[in-house]
Amino acid sequence: MAIIAGVFVALAAALHVYIFLMESIWWTHPATWKRFGVADQAAADTTRPMAYNQGFYNLFLAAGAALGLLLIMTSQSDAGAALVLFATGSMVLAALVLVSTGRHYLRAALVQGTFPLIGFLLVIFG
Repeated sequence: MAIIAGVFVALAAALHVYIFLMESIWWTHPATWKRFGVADQAAADTTRPMAYNQGFYNLFLAAGAALGLLLIMTSQSDAGAALVLFATGSMVLAALVLVSTGRHYLRAALVQGTFPLIGFLLVIFG
């Protein structure tokens, strides 16, 4: 896999770790819940279990992408590429689901989906 593809996959993984932190660790901090459009602290407290769970989905996708990169670097390129493609493909699909819920989520979907889409395409065509 080309180095540039690895960089985009690593950026996608890092972004999804950050999303995990926001959703699972920092969810009840006002700066975080406001970023997600949550109305107030009471709503953030109510939605905390859902956000906590969703954050771990992001962490697991990041771990899959990172493990795939590690496998590629240790000469297990077929298994690594499969894992990278699954993880980044899932990230892109999640971004598409997000934007399908409303046009006001377009910016968030682009942030969430751009790095994994570029990484995915570079792995496929690189």
